[in-house]
Amino acid sequence: MLIALICTDKPDHLETRKANRDAHVAYLKSSGCVVQAGPFLDESGDMYGSLVVLDLPDMNAAHAWAAADPYAKAGLFSEVRLEQWNKVIG
Repeated sequence: MLIALICTDKPDHLETRKANRDAHVAYLKSSGCVVQAGPFLDESGDMYGSLVVLDLPDMNAAHAWAAADPYAKAGLFSEVRLEQWNKVIG
């Protein structure tokens, strides 16, 4: 099952994102279920959120994966959405 994890950072938390980025990227690479991932960028080119496409057996696994993300553990996000996603192109 493909699941889109869509996260929005809390305002003024860019330094929290930067401080936890290496751990977050290591988690993405080591988990074995990330299909695609990357940050959202504002007009200035600063990161303010994340999109991660996961390939997991079910939504429960996606919730567990998202909760274990170093960004989530650092309290970076103001909003987190998990949506089942259907790949059509790519």
